[in-house]
Amino acid sequence: MMRFTLPRDMYYGKGSLEQLKNIKGKKAIIVLGGGSMKKFGFVDKVLGYLKEAGIEAKLFENVEPDPSVETVMKGAAVMREFEPDWIISMGGGSPIDAAKAMWVFYEYPDTTFEEIIQPFSFPTLRQKAKFIAIPSTSGTATEVTAFSVITDYGKGVKYPLADFNITPDIAIVDPELAETMPAKLTAHTGMDALTHAIEAYVSTMNSPFTDPLAIKAIQMVFEYLPDSYNGNMEAREQMHYAQCLAGQAFSNALLGIVHSMAHKTGAAFSTGHIPHGCANAIYLPYVIKFNGKNEKKRYADIARNVGFTGNNDECVKALCKKIDDYNVNLNIPKSLKEFGVLEEEFKEKVGKIAELAVGDACTGSNPRPITPAEMERLLTCTYYGTEVDF
Repeated sequence: MMRFTLPRDMYYGKGSLEQLKNIKGKKAIIVLGGGSMKKFGFVDKVLGYLKEAGIEAKLFENVEPDPSVETVMKGAAVMREFEPDWIISMGGGSPIDAAKAMWVFYEYPDTTFEEIIQPFSFPTLRQKAKFIAIPSTSGTATEVTAFSVITDYGKGVKYPLADFNITPDIAIVDPELAETMPAKLTAHTGMDALTHAIEAYVSTMNSPFTDPLAIKAIQMVFEYLPDSYNGNMEAREQMHYAQCLAGQAFSNALLGIVHSMAHKTGAAFSTGHIPHGCANAIYLPYVIKFNGKNEKKRYADIARNVGFTGNNDECVKALCKKIDDYNVNLNIPKSLKEFGVLEEEFKEKVGKIAELAVGDACTGSNPRPITPAEMERLLTCTYYGTEVDF
């Protein structure tokens, strides 16, 4: 038996943030990132709508990019003191992911982080609060997913948390918030959305319910991402919807080793963290070539759905070239070496990273099995920009 889970309600379109004035409750905590939502006036709008709803609000601010275990625990402590019946998170993937994890420790203070690392092991939520997610970026789709990514900086590892319990109750997909994204963030989040959709379509957990969502998202990303990157706000609105479709697909079909690799390399190197969407964009063509040895047909399906013709091999090759071309146009490096990762450090760490990546929760649904030795070879290809021929 399989399961398909989405938020109870999704509100979308310009001005949909106004739906907050219609929610019922007494207290809401608003979890935020670094300040852009305040700067552009969206926090004031939220506070105004909650006031109309008769709801007392408290802010928890400054969740860092790639949120840490420590931030999660700090936020949960604030929630236990304030006792909200709504958790509202607004911003990029980081504050929403952090708020999802905070939710667990708010309702279950005695739970440990180690207990929820195991996929689909969360206790039953909604004992104290419900959850509203409001994305300001067009990539992670955490507003509609059963996932959260939290970083243990002491270990240099990102943990993907997975449980249908943390699928938000309400998603508000208002494209006005995405209009504030700078070009580089637009590029990275857009390629993140593309990776979500492609990995969902080829996942071993794909289904007739997830396939249409994934294909439509892929078509929309290829159509709208270049113009969105160049500042076209109509295209940016469509990208905001495309990433949400991709999220609905992968939350139910799961992902693959592009994400396994990104999770385990994002915080691993001393040259600075690799933004998640950037890492996905770098790895995606290499992984398609690796997986394509086993799973040509579904990658070829994707290629044909975006206009390519030919046999399966020709279609897979064309899809990889299209992604490579998008990366060039979006100023995304082709390799980890080009990104700036030091060669000696890479060589020192790649064996351990490969082992961790194979053990990542996303690896199990990848269409081609992979060993630690093969993962090390694949990561080495992504470092030097060499061809995947195994």
